[in-house]
Amino acid sequence: MKITYTDVLVVGGGLAGLRAATGVKQRGQDCILLTLVPPKRSHSAAAQGGMQASLGNAIKGEGDNEDVHFEDTIKGSDWGADQKVARLFVNTAPKAIRQLSNWGVPWTRIREGDHQVVINAQKVIITEKTDAHGLIHARDFGGTKKWRTCYTSDGTGHSMLFAMDNKAHEDGIEVRERMEAMAIIHENGRCYGAVARNLMTGELVAYIAKSTIIATGGFGRIYKVSTNAVICQGMGQAMALETGVATLGNMEAIQFHPTAIVPVGILTTEGCRGDGGLLTDVDGYRFMPDYEPEKKELASRDVVSRRMVEHMRKGKGVKSRYGDHLWLDITILGRDHIEKNLREVKEICESFLGIDPAEEPIPVRPTQHYSMGGIRTDFRGESQTMKGLFSCGEAACWDMHGFNRLGGNSVAETVVSGMLVAEYVADYCESEESNIDIHTSLVKEFMDKEQDKLDFLLKDKADAEDAYVLRARMEDIMMDKVGIFRNGEDLQDAVDELEQLLIRSRNIVVKSKTLSASPELFNAYRTQRMLKLALCTAKGALDRKESRGAHSREDFPERNDAEYLKRTITTWPDDNQTIPTVTYEDIDISDMELPPGFRGYGKDMTIHHPESEKRQAQVDKIREDLEAEGKDRFEIQEALMPFREMLPERYQDKNERLYEKFEGEES
Repeated sequence: MKITYTDVLVVGGGLAGLRAATGVKQRGQDCILLTLVPPKRSHSAAAQGGMQASLGNAIKGEGDNEDVHFEDTIKGSDWGADQKVARLFVNTAPKAIRQLSNWGVPWTRIREGDHQVVINAQKVIITEKTDAHGLIHARDFGGTKKWRTCYTSDGTGHSMLFAMDNKAHEDGIEVRERMEAMAIIHENGRCYGAVARNLMTGELVAYIAKSTIIATGGFGRIYKVSTNAVICQGMGQAMALETGVATLGNMEAIQFHPTAIVPVGILTTEGCRGDGGLLTDVDGYRFMPDYEPEKKELASRDVVSRRMVEHMRKGKGVKSRYGDHLWLDITILGRDHIEKNLREVKEICESFLGIDPAEEPIPVRPTQHYSMGGIRTDFRGESQTMKGLFSCGEAACWDMHGFNRLGGNSVAETVVSGMLVAEYVADYCESEESNIDIHTSLVKEFMDKEQDKLDFLLKDKADAEDAYVLRARMEDIMMDKVGIFRNGEDLQDAVDELEQLLIRSRNIVVKSKTLSASPELFNAYRTQRMLKLALCTAKGALDRKESRGAHSREDFPERNDAEYLKRTITTWPDDNQTIPTVTYEDIDISDMELPPGFRGYGKDMTIHHPESEKRQAQVDKIREDLEAEGKDRFEIQEALMPFREMLPERYQDKNERLYEKFEGEES
């Protein structure tokens, strides 16, 4: 039995995991990072468009600040987000982006003077200020009032990931590649680390740690077509779920990105529309202004995806052997702009479609893209029900995005949550509370259990099942019945059939009888776990009888704050269960800075909570009184919803901008 000890175990080598690892290492904690693939191959590299941070450098971002970013985020979440967590995020994002610049991210910079841009299908001239020359630039993205999304052409995630991985090497982070965490070691509500499997040799190793951080990304591959990398199968969430103690939050909140190419589902960045690209139909007609006359193509992602499907249902889609699609037309941007700022998009179109997007429109339709749900944590990133278990990035639900996230907020969240959670974890490790007393017999128990599961998959049995067949059917069910538009009948069918698939998965047999370097074995145990996550998603969607953000019920089209202003909490307390246990966690209106209201898309379809109007009146009165006293926006915000003391001390300073300076504060 091989056991390795460390202070902090990080599971996942993407941006969130790397940033958390560097943070705890810089605080003096030993750290080991486990990753399926070399970190530079993590899915974080696929983030094209940019990272939101309210720098306010660009002329179209002038006047931006944390308050504007906060309001955009909460409205984008359809009031499903934790508003204090959103405040932590918007305050820290400018610090994160400047830190990344120091670590080598080559952010696109502002050039002073006149520049031609495309806004609402019109070529216009904007003039960047001289004193902004050389500062970090930003582009427009959906659901935002200001140009806030900082970028490096359309390879933002790639640039960030390479810089972050280099920083991890510089700091001496111990990275163990091709290692997969299989189970969380825990007892009496306390996490002690994880059992991991060497994907090359098949050997199991136990990692014992004061704290464990899950940063394994999303679980989009439960769907047939997804923009997610093939490794985004939700194993971090599944490990937490299978403890029977840790909880998952908002698993039904699945975002579909409007512009994935047909048929393969590879993403074309929101930067295409942010830079001025248009959505057109079979007739070449630009249809989004008919649905959303104010924001048009730059409405929030959930809104644009639904409008596209609605338009195709009216017979306005382009017929193809892969189904209907629409067109994303970026030709108006011109070849120079595309080859400079949308290079990856051009290469993807050339490689997978055989077209030049500077000359031809791109075939697109909405495709599964992001998981708002994940391991339910508090604002510090710690599981609400298991001590010592932390999570950050897309693997977590801490809950910044609620039921829909804004583009650019996810890649920002990876580094922001990583840097914040690192501080909270380091504080925890420095306290007596983190001291562990674990017997090797407990470690052996967990290792033996995982070995027995693997051996059972290799054992021949009657009524043997093929994991590939089960997984393919699961992917079809999720795509067809738990998609952009949902209804009770389809969701019930999905839950019923997924339950039967899960039962059948207990008889999976792997034909290749080896534990080492076996893709078939790898797929077998992952399929079993993916079925559980699919059930959590489908059951949560079935039970939530309302429409909120990306969760859209055709049979319950209203957002029902009176009954469903709450987070969905999913657990699997008994291994023999075939359906997850679903409960709810209320979202308290009484301390909201921004009480629930109308998002501003379509017509108001809200069943209002009885406390919303009362809280709004309180907010208005506090704001009016303090403005009369001459208080600044920071004092007013703290009176409405205090959050600053929740931040680690090193991140409490205000963020300076060209137009906003603070004496004694760091810029």
